[in-house]
Amino acid sequence: MMVLTSWGGEAASGRSASIWRRSALAALLLGAAILLPQASPAGAATVTMVQATEPPTLVSLTNVATTALAVSAKVTEGLLEYDEKLDPKPLLATAWDVSPDGLTYTFKLRDGVKWHDGKPFTSEDAAFSIDLLKKVHPRGKTTFANVSAIETPDPLTVVLRLSKPAPYLIKAFAPAETPIVAKHIYAGTDPASNPNGNAPIGTGPFKFKEWARGNYIAYERNDDYWGKPDPKVDQLIVKFIPDAAARSIAFESGGVDFGYRTPVALSDVERLKALPNLKFETKGASYSSNVTRLEFNLDNEYFKDPRVRQAIAHAIDRNVIVKTIHYGLATPTSSPIAPGLAQFHDPAPSPYAYDLKAAAKLLDEAGLTPKDGRTRFHLTLDYNPITTEGRRLAEYIRASLARIGIAVDLRAQDISAFVRRIYTDRDFDFVVNGASNLFDPTVGVQRLYWSKSFQKGVPFSNATHYSNPEVDRLLEQAAVENDPKVRVELFRKFQEIVGKDIPDINLVSPTFLTLHNVRVHDLVTTADGAEGNLAHVNVK
Repeated sequence: MMVLTSWGGEAASGRSASIWRRSALAALLLGAAILLPQASPAGAATVTMVQATEPPTLVSLTNVATTALAVSAKVTEGLLEYDEKLDPKPLLATAWDVSPDGLTYTFKLRDGVKWHDGKPFTSEDAAFSIDLLKKVHPRGKTTFANVSAIETPDPLTVVLRLSKPAPYLIKAFAPAETPIVAKHIYAGTDPASNPNGNAPIGTGPFKFKEWARGNYIAYERNDDYWGKPDPKVDQLIVKFIPDAAARSIAFESGGVDFGYRTPVALSDVERLKALPNLKFETKGASYSSNVTRLEFNLDNEYFKDPRVRQAIAHAIDRNVIVKTIHYGLATPTSSPIAPGLAQFHDPAPSPYAYDLKAAAKLLDEAGLTPKDGRTRFHLTLDYNPITTEGRRLAEYIRASLARIGIAVDLRAQDISAFVRRIYTDRDFDFVVNGASNLFDPTVGVQRLYWSKSFQKGVPFSNATHYSNPEVDRLLEQAAVENDPKVRVELFRKFQEIVGKDIPDINLVSPTFLTLHNVRVHDLVTTADGAEGNLAHVNVK
């Protein structure tokens, strides 16, 4: 953990400093290369994915950190995958049917599939996984809330019986979102501490080979994969490079082949677009629209008073965030539902427009006048370390709040410590975070505002401890409403109430880009892009 108390940590600038920095990073990368796994045999193909940080687990069963989602599906698959329009396609299920009343889902499973330890994949595994996801997955309690029974009439058929319709459910079976795990590995164990999270056994195109902590994860081709002739590459390496400038150099030099969610510093995007060996993709992000948020701990002594939250909302300018933090690659939003979910998104501006005088007045009314003529009170701001923008946004917020007399220290930590602090220990004041809306607000948004989602130890759930009975009612009705127009109205009312209550401040929706070497082909073939199983990826 590191606490940053000033702007000066990265003050060195200028052309000479920049050249020295890039040279040093290049040397660092060359040094890091000796830590990679041994070279592939002659003629074998290896592709290398880059991530900024290490995942807390290799199976997105109990944790949905982006880093976990990025690696999970390569080994652990789902029942379905989706095209860019979110229409379902076969994966472990070859056919599916939803009854006219929306209360019965029947999946026919692929025959001849084996787990990587040689045991057969059956309907017992699928049924066990869905039941487990309902209990332990951060979004599973919501996604599968209406699943009242799971039947396995034969080894290749799974039937879900629902107590109420779930109009979003058929879009929920992507590999990283709904991983199907082996019953014989997880039954009778604590899924959060099961060793399979560190060395997974799945049905996917790649087998887990090695996790060199702090350096890389190595996967090898599954020669018994059901989807032959896939996979077409022999090795998949996931390499961790925390420094954004070093990631850019790695792409330029060919040290890595691809990354997603804009894997380089946003300030480098335009320069890298000009390089002939690199290509940017905008596809592969429609399964997961995101919103960047400032979340308040509503149990904090200051944030219990809505006037303090309103004052902070008045002190933040979203347009500055878009221009200076995201280099234009983001859309301002005050709604928890991202603009990418256009059917449900409310484009209305925040009721708390940028206004420093209004902010100061609210703090005065709350009795928080400056004690020394300048500072009213002191807070610590955590930020999600997965992206570079998280820290830069936290720095902007610190500077903005200083203008209204709120002193802020920033606290840095790795993703595991961050998740534990926010969701288990609840040892925080407020936090810069991101949240995926996924493919439907009931799945991606409800967990953040539904009072029943406040559960210690469940990552990326209701961290603010927000509770509003009317919001609960609207969310619960939308989750079972089959009339699309009524559903839209329910979510519009929900956004209006949350916008006024501000348990958090929704700021921007980032534009995610996938970057890859031109030698890599068929990388983005589904709505979840690089988060998919990458069975079809090849190099030429």
